[in-house]
Amino acid sequence: MHPPSSLVLLGGLASASAASAASPGDLSLVRRALPNGPSGNYSPVAVECPSTRPTARAASALSKNETSWLALRRNNTLDPLISFLTAANISGFDASSYIKAASTANVPNIGISMSGGGYRALMNGAGFLAAADSRTPDQPSAGSISGLLQASTYLAGLSGGGWLVGSMFANNFSTIVQLRDGYAGSDLWRFDNSIFSGPSDDAQDSGSSNSNTTTKKIKRADGTTEIVERGIISTADYWTDVADQVSAKADAGYETSLTDYWGRALSYQLINAPDGGLDYTFSSIALTDNFASADTPFPILVADSRAPGTTVIALNSTVYEFNAFEMGSWDPTTYGFVPTEYLGSNFSNGAIATASNSHCVRGLDQFGYVMGTSSTLFNQFLLTNLSAAADVPSFVLDIIENLLTELGDDNNDIAQWVPNPFYKYNPDTNDFANATQLTLVDGGEDLQNLPLHPLIQPIRAVDIIMAVDSSADTDYNWPNGTALRATYDRIFGDIANGTLFPAVPDDNTFVNLGLNQRPTFFGCDASNFTLTADQTVPPLVVYLPNAPFSAYGNVSTFTPSYTLAQRNGIIENGFNAATRGNGSLDSSWPKCLACAVLSRSFTRTNTTVPAECTTCFTQYCWDGTLNTTKVETYEPTLLLEGASSLDNAAASLVGGWGKAVIVATSTLLVLML
Repeated sequence: MHPPSSLVLLGGLASASAASAASPGDLSLVRRALPNGPSGNYSPVAVECPSTRPTARAASALSKNETSWLALRRNNTLDPLISFLTAANISGFDASSYIKAASTANVPNIGISMSGGGYRALMNGAGFLAAADSRTPDQPSAGSISGLLQASTYLAGLSGGGWLVGSMFANNFSTIVQLRDGYAGSDLWRFDNSIFSGPSDDAQDSGSSNSNTTTKKIKRADGTTEIVERGIISTADYWTDVADQVSAKADAGYETSLTDYWGRALSYQLINAPDGGLDYTFSSIALTDNFASADTPFPILVADSRAPGTTVIALNSTVYEFNAFEMGSWDPTTYGFVPTEYLGSNFSNGAIATASNSHCVRGLDQFGYVMGTSSTLFNQFLLTNLSAAADVPSFVLDIIENLLTELGDDNNDIAQWVPNPFYKYNPDTNDFANATQLTLVDGGEDLQNLPLHPLIQPIRAVDIIMAVDSSADTDYNWPNGTALRATYDRIFGDIANGTLFPAVPDDNTFVNLGLNQRPTFFGCDASNFTLTADQTVPPLVVYLPNAPFSAYGNVSTFTPSYTLAQRNGIIENGFNAATRGNGSLDSSWPKCLACAVLSRSFTRTNTTVPAECTTCFTQYCWDGTLNTTKVETYEPTLLLEGASSLDNAAASLVGGWGKAVIVATSTLLVLML
């Protein structure tokens, strides 16, 4: 069983480098999320409120904006869905006739969930999205799931998966190939440059209008103002600029934390704009042409709350989501949303005062800060490495030390959202109703390292979730279903608010039965769910774990840099996981995935399930079998015979120092990230 010749794909995925970056004439990466922060820099600013002042709303329905957008998106998914299903070639099933005859409510509604796990999650998840994207060149003739992304309605991410989703949307919903190959003069996805050292020389000196070279007036952290015209030329300059940017936010009267520094550093690698898009906001996604016309899925990033006076993130902690329109929670604690664009405004009991001197605020939803909020686990990673890095200016370390003194050691991993947008809101249930600060942390700290929560809300009526799991649950950084299990366990508490989730087995069963080495469907039989009057059948979950197909993609969550060959190899491995080795492990995989997509629709329409789908469900659906024998050590070998293992270069990044950092950072997360 050898990998087919199409294993090297995506325009040369395994061998491309930044040297093959798009030409300056290629406009595909030029138009990005709009730089609409009103200050023109990293700091929020007070603005006049619109005539209809922003308010909080109850989480009893979708927002009017999302509802209107969905009417466009659901229609836009029809043709891609027909193409995807037709290509699957299910015998005796006319995909075109079925979809065209179905009401909107019966057309499959697809969600994609990208787990956390640092750069590992970004790269492995990128491989899946490349496989699912019809824009990806040189798709394989067998095993292809091309077009699934275009047929999907929602795309959720947290932590490292949030970097992936955020980077795509911050760069005009670019393809994975475009993001991988970068752009002349940009440090986009140049993971060979450590995030602690800053952009590379070739990214600084190319002269491209999209490089990090810029003319700007900045206020230094020491209070002086200077006009500079240069690119970042050293690690010292890099961190000086980051400190100046965060200082501007503090000087404007807003709280800052390590999350600001982490989010700023991330942005230089993930957003193709000068200084990593200083004035790019998450809400600006709603203003881009492709999102406004519903030509992309609906992006969601997830974070957890940390209740006032606590340090442990429990499974019943409130889960918050950021989307282009709103930020808030479906949980019965907060049970409300506010407009993302106006985060930073002084909300009280869901309203902004109408006094003549009461302003709205815009710009707090800075793109990097939202991505950083979803990945605050890396604040400690930042702290440890900055202290040890060479050439970081002493005044930057002094600023961070002062931040730590103010916050205390127990708050290194928080993002501060001040003013609290849910102050005095739902005081009987909201833990933060009397707090001026909403404290948010990494979206995986409650062990729900897959952002499933937004996609299982009944109001969104998602039929199927593609759950791409890049978690590091085992000693050697492979997933074992812990994230799925956490979401399943959560439905038994009051926090679930009526949501349901398919049953999933224990972690030992995942490994012993090989469920963490291949796709597995959970919740196949809709009749197995006992529903109350206000409940609906939950989505079918297609679990797609990170596994070693063509490369060892189990690199440490806390490895700060990768050679371009390692990066490309891990992306390619994710592609092979998504396509079952381009069909070499199972040529019927696209057909079986199409059957899973149709499953809930078949149930609603009382359609006889095609025989080939019945065979697929027998093959891929978890049948309830358990094998709870304790797994002592899990060290899988490559699943594709003859595949390159990158000379085991990626494998060398797995243990040792990286594992020690995980243990030192948070014992809660040793088995999760």
